[in-house]
Amino acid sequence: MRHEGVRRFSAMVAAGVLAITTMLLAPRPAAAADTPWLSVSEDRYASFSVPAAYIQANLGQVSQVMIVGNFGPSAALTEYGLTRRGDVWSGVLGPLKPGLYYYQVTADDTKSIKDPTNSAGVASKPLLSTFLVPGDSARLLADAPDEQGGKIETLTYRTKDQERSALVWTPPGYAAAKGGKPYPVLYLRSGADGSATDWLDLGRAKQILDNLSAGHAMEPMVVVISDGADGDKELNDLGKAVGDAYRVHRDREHQAIAGVSEGGSQALRAALPGPGRFAYAGSFSSPLTQLPAGVPGPGPGPGPKPGPDHGAKLVRLYTGNVTDPAYNATVALTKALDRARVKYEFDGVNPDAGGNWNAWQENLIDFLPRLFRKVGDHGPSAGHGPLKGEFTPPAPGTTPTPFVTKDGFVTFETTTDYKDAKHVTVWANIAPGGSWLRVPMSREGDRWRATVGPLEPWFYYYRWIVDTVGVKDASNPTKITSEPAWSSFFIPGERSRLLSDVPAGQGGKVESLTYQSTVANAERTALVWTPPGYDPNRAEAYPVLYLQHGSGQNYTDWTEMGRAKQILDHEYLDGDIVPMVVVMGNGNSSNFTKELLENIVPAARAAYHISSDPSQQALAGLSMGGGQAIGVLKAYPGRFAYVAAFSAGFGSGTGVDVAAINNGTKLFRVYVGDVTDFVYPSFMAGLTTMNTLGVHYEFDGVTPGPHGWDVWQKNLIDLAPRLFKR
Repeated sequence: MRHEGVRRFSAMVAAGVLAITTMLLAPRPAAAADTPWLSVSEDRYASFSVPAAYIQANLGQVSQVMIVGNFGPSAALTEYGLTRRGDVWSGVLGPLKPGLYYYQVTADDTKSIKDPTNSAGVASKPLLSTFLVPGDSARLLADAPDEQGGKIETLTYRTKDQERSALVWTPPGYAAAKGGKPYPVLYLRSGADGSATDWLDLGRAKQILDNLSAGHAMEPMVVVISDGADGDKELNDLGKAVGDAYRVHRDREHQAIAGVSEGGSQALRAALPGPGRFAYAGSFSSPLTQLPAGVPGPGPGPGPKPGPDHGAKLVRLYTGNVTDPAYNATVALTKALDRARVKYEFDGVNPDAGGNWNAWQENLIDFLPRLFRKVGDHGPSAGHGPLKGEFTPPAPGTTPTPFVTKDGFVTFETTTDYKDAKHVTVWANIAPGGSWLRVPMSREGDRWRATVGPLEPWFYYYRWIVDTVGVKDASNPTKITSEPAWSSFFIPGERSRLLSDVPAGQGGKVESLTYQSTVANAERTALVWTPPGYDPNRAEAYPVLYLQHGSGQNYTDWTEMGRAKQILDHEYLDGDIVPMVVVMGNGNSSNFTKELLENIVPAARAAYHISSDPSQQALAGLSMGGGQAIGVLKAYPGRFAYVAAFSAGFGSGTGVDVAAINNGTKLFRVYVGDVTDFVYPSFMAGLTTMNTLGVHYEFDGVTPGPHGWDVWQKNLIDLAPRLFKR
């Protein structure tokens, strides 16, 4: 018997909100908001609790509240729906990977408000706030120890008859007095629609510079951070101002430039035509597709020719995966550079980030140690892959959705039915552990599209949310009987092998069993899985598992959503389970115990060669079905020698015959998702009750994931091989 204690929460971290939606509202004075709306546990779960009174006072009456932030695959911007519980909108998301996150609170798609309990903000976007989830992979994003960091100052200069400003980071030990050794300088540019302050608020540039400097992983340098709105003339004016105000080298060998998006294109235009002003250039997700003006192409005639010498010591390109808008541009640019035989380095495709600050933080961390020194490693970063040609999903309207690549990138597309919609998202189980996130779709003609990924091999289900209303993807032929708005798709791989179809003719059979329900006073149906080679005439009756669904579901869900047939087929063929019959009955009953014992069980025994011996009978269920299984265990201890409950609490200990349960039950095994499973508190309370009573049970710890099929599929995978072997 194994027990696990209740997870303890700590490390309260204030957080904020991101303004991305149509209507951005600064909070008006309203209800007090002293308690943080976000807390982050030590094991990286983010708990949101937004007072309903505050939302109503500032935004009016609303029907839904979302947290909009970079929580999706590849750090994509997604919407996480909160649930109204009493006087708060709440939800738990995670575990989150270490890193920097941003989010906003949005109601009914169009009304957004900043979290008033968070002081961490983003200067260029008044509603944006950030929070850092610590961890070893994000250690360079954390604040450096006191006295070990550099300083950030504001430099004001003039260009085009207007006054502008830039941010300047000077390294530890920098002294402004003249006569000392000059420093090399890096010009760090933002995108055309960004601000210099974004490099601090979202890029964590100061923390990265401080930590690399403290670790002696980069050369001492001055870093000038500016926006990328203007071109070369502004850059020249900025350079003159920096040279006048700071003790920096003015020669080309000690000048570097890098930037994100259009800022990356500026870096290439400044370095490639050379020999120009910069000896080092870094392009982070540049949309540039052709050689900059001034870079000659390959000469005429056959045979190898030397490429043009731009004179730079380093030109290094960076891109995210296919969700990065610059991915295809990078493919085109590298081809143009290769044709012209221009020297450059490529950091490889970042498999886990798109065109966003998560990727650009990593780009800066890779780029800085390469400046103003000799570097032996000129290849891609660890884990980065090659470009594989342009990413081109099928043309709109040419294929059913979703379109899934072998790398796990999924493109969703609506029909033209929603051409007049204002806001369309894909709601799917793509968050950590299988929680649900909404991915905003973009309008393309009369359709809406979105590409998300990479998704791990598994079974996924989704629906459209069109102007707050859930609808089915009509182009996807899959169906969920009990939840007709959902569709599904499958990504193959070793991780999802047990959820895949076995080769034709090798699996068991699923048949319908019709029976008369005296409880419902109606004819009802169950589904029955029989193992390969099932023999109704064999000498020994088959053991049987009665497997129940949850509330709002039906007898079809374990096959349509739970992948029970695929799981049982694989585990049988792998030799992991004994030959058994599995009966998936209709648990929607006013008296499930009576329905099971007087209707489902007798009907199954009449139709199949299954045992009536309690030692050869098992009962399991999820959520409501798990509670029903526990109810039968309490009322009829020993009737089923194997009992399991997925995401269900034990409930009250009143009247429980502990001795009968312990003596008559060979296995009582309980499962629950992590803290994102809303039954987690009641489940843990149930463990305490069973411990106090002395009920024998097994619990091997939480199954990572929410109150959903990702968890329950794993529970069945674990349970089935344990049955009828004791």
